[in-house]
Amino acid sequence: MNPPGTPQQPGLARRGGSGVGAVMVLGSCLSLQVGAAFAAQLFPALGPGGTTFLRLGIAALVLLVVLRPRVRAWNRSQWLAILGLGLALAGMNSAFYASIARIPLGIAVTVEFLGPLVLAAALTRRARDGIWVLVAAAGVATLGLGHGAEGGDGGTPGGLDPLGVLLALIAAAFWAAYILANARVSARVPGMGGLAVAMLVATVAVAPFGEGAAAVVAEPQLLLMAAGTALLASVIPYSLELAALRRLPARAFSILLSLEPAVACLAGLLLLSQTLTWVQALAVAVVVGASVGSTLSARSRPVPPVPLPPG
Repeated sequence: MNPPGTPQQPGLARRGGSGVGAVMVLGSCLSLQVGAAFAAQLFPALGPGGTTFLRLGIAALVLLVVLRPRVRAWNRSQWLAILGLGLALAGMNSAFYASIARIPLGIAVTVEFLGPLVLAAALTRRARDGIWVLVAAAGVATLGLGHGAEGGDGGTPGGLDPLGVLLALIAAAFWAAYILANARVSARVPGMGGLAVAMLVATVAVAPFGEGAAAVVAEPQLLLMAAGTALLASVIPYSLELAALRRLPARAFSILLSLEPAVACLAGLLLLSQTLTWVQALAVAVVVGASVGSTLSARSRPVPPVPLPPG
């Protein structure tokens, strides 16, 4: 299994520049999780739905302006692939933001990591990958055993909000769907124009749940915060990720991105004052270790890195 990243052709990585590539990957992870932490701070004013709508909408606008996709040249098959990717993005982002409104950011990201792990095991059908999934699942199951963890709005001293955990699992399922949809779009639509339009599709899909976004009319500064969230959670991570893929082998890229749950825990601690118990911290470490272990045990089988979710 190769956790988050974008498909890369063999031999694409440049010789040299590995250190720069590693910094870019870590910068992508950090930007993504700081963006998520900023989004959580918008929840009291906009709600998770309103925040999701604005973040996706602003990111879509930026990508459309920068990439200017040639939509008139696309055929029915390409449009269907992009529609599927947009719906996967909508479900993944909506469920994830609703989750971090209830449980700590680091825990939500850790649970969400089950998506690519389970998918990789299902695609490769190797017993060893199944074992790594079981190890990660055990780590996730351990997350709720600690006391004193407090989520964004719904954490309790006695444990984790069950609905928050369920929403993170739904986000994990949509992440797996996003991986498959992204691979389909990458194969059928040249460049990143497909992602830009898929972002627009996702924005339209979440619009019915984004009524909280109307608060920006009375408080325009919220729009600036949402724009910053969109840049941090989508535009910057994807730019860094694509640049890093030109400098790093796929396996090194995947191992570095396996640190995503740990980075999320750090962002939650520093920006949202979300602390974890030692049991929960150990559980996060187990999931990270399972992801790294699965990547290292992949040998030379041609499974490309999994796309990093834009937000």
